[in-house]
Amino acid sequence: RTDLWSENMAALRSMALLAIVCAANALLQSPIRPGAFSTAQLRPSLAVTRSCSTPLFAHGGCTASRHATLRMAETEETETAMPEAPADAICVEDGEGVEECVIASWPAGSIKAPQALVDKVKLTSLFAAWFALNVMYNITNKRCQNAFPMPWTMTVVSLFVGIPWVLFMWATGIRKAPKLNKGALKTLLPIGAAHALGHAGAVIALGAGAVSFAQTVKAAEPVFTCVLSFFVLGTVFKWPVYASLLPIVAGVSLASLKELSFTWKALYGAVTSNVAFASRAVLSKATMDKPVGENMGAPNLYGILTIMAFCMSLPFALYYEGPSFLAAWAEATTKVTPFWLVRQMILDGFYYYSYNEIAFVALNQVSPITHSIANTIKRVCIILATVLVFGNKLT
Repeated sequence: RTDLWSENMAALRSMALLAIVCAANALLQSPIRPGAFSTAQLRPSLAVTRSCSTPLFAHGGCTASRHATLRMAETEETETAMPEAPADAICVEDGEGVEECVIASWPAGSIKAPQALVDKVKLTSLFAAWFALNVMYNITNKRCQNAFPMPWTMTVVSLFVGIPWVLFMWATGIRKAPKLNKGALKTLLPIGAAHALGHAGAVIALGAGAVSFAQTVKAAEPVFTCVLSFFVLGTVFKWPVYASLLPIVAGVSLASLKELSFTWKALYGAVTSNVAFASRAVLSKATMDKPVGENMGAPNLYGILTIMAFCMSLPFALYYEGPSFLAAWAEATTKVTPFWLVRQMILDGFYYYSYNEIAFVALNQVSPITHSIANTIKRVCIILATVLVFGNKLT
């Protein structure tokens, strides 16, 4: 069993590392959104082929490339040379142009791909990293709580681990520090509170029952997202979207009735997490559409929310678990070594911050309901992985 456990964990870590590499490449190469352009007025007697592009690796980004060809027409007019387009222009000669991204270039040529395909690959990399890191987080968190059943402490520690990282990024200039507008805290505080409450509820649910049950209940998050998207953003989806939520509700209800490791504490924690994280997704999407300051992209927004959530969660951890912390730690260290426990808690925080930052970047590129549906698919991966690792029995 020990050998099987080691092999499974090594495989999962390798998947997570591969996903992180893919996501890092996607984060460094943000897609260019097509802008408005006008069709050039060309003489019908001229055949033209133009390409305006910049090597992706040479300048760290993609520029649009347009190619168009006009058929030669039989005419008595003299062909007139067209003026050269500016180096940074988007060249479109007709409505059949295809936007391309230069992946790599050298003096003899270049490698190009359709911009739509590049964007899909980047988004797929983000989702793969998000799923892999979330799986590792759930496994690590459950292992920690099996030895050290202190959910509020685990909540605070996992939030704290990401703070030195984001502060280092801001201090060194690797990532531009955010500059909040006046009154920005009024907008961000509810999102930070939702982040803190959602994380605490999820950790409590993981500790109170099986990971598979907690994730099954949390699969109902799209239902809450749909409701909140309507009331907060005014978004109304087509009827197939709402119809697709019915199997989710039915499945969660059935799993709750037949779950072997059912506890009310796990159910309440997971439902609370659903409401809070759905609120966070909807409110964060509104904030991304209308930033509350400079350099307020998805990674910086999540960094600020992490700091807020840590400050809000710390008093609850001290109140509920402060008096019993030393006794619980002493008991835990009789089962595992202090080094193992500290290492697992740091890894837990690293996985948590990493997967959430990547999830926020993905949220910036899709709608909240798409994000929640991806969350539901992700939970299937988590359930399968945790059943493989912990051997939980399923009905």
